[in-house]
Amino acid sequence: MTIDVCLNIDVFGVLDVRDYAAYTLIGGWSLTPDQMYIGLTRLMYPFFMGLLLSRIGKKITVSGGFWWCSVSIAAIMVMPCAGKGEMGWMNGLYCAVAVLILFPVIVLMGAGSPISGRKSTALCQWLGAISYSLYITHYPLIYMHMSFAKLYSDLPPSVHVFVSLSLFLLALGIAHASLKLYDEPVRKWLKEHWLQKSMTKK
Repeated sequence: MTIDVCLNIDVFGVLDVRDYAAYTLIGGWSLTPDQMYIGLTRLMYPFFMGLLLSRIGKKITVSGGFWWCSVSIAAIMVMPCAGKGEMGWMNGLYCAVAVLILFPVIVLMGAGSPISGRKSTALCQWLGAISYSLYITHYPLIYMHMSFAKLYSDLPPSVHVFVSLSLFLLALGIAHASLKLYDEPVRKWLKEHWLQKSMTKK
């Protein structure tokens, strides 16, 4: 299914004309047949591959694994579109290889490389703490960035880089603020008022 969507093969005949999203895994946002198929495709392989890797228990140990994994993910994600028009299949092939091979290898590296050092440990704990807040709050910023890039496409690349980095830092700031001002206080309140009372009754 991943190869089918990435290479626009459309074996099941459910993919509509995808325009800008052709030869990518972009989609899965609505309840139309093509979007449901893309969403299911995006879910199935990563989920079941994750289960398989956890059951197999094989790991790749790398010195400084956290940093190598971080750099690898960043390098894969910022790679520009590999081909357009009739050569779009090259981008689809790249996406398929990234999802089917590269990301599982990175997961194995992360699982097999213990984190050492105070700074690395603190960074990982902080990223883990804000991960859900970041997931929930970042998407409006993506649409803001897409709108800005479309409206001001004639601006110098340096301006676009500056805006991108600024929105990235803003996303981290909003996630951290959400964690400290909402997530942790609400969890603490629930723990004090509900969890402890329910445990006392038992």
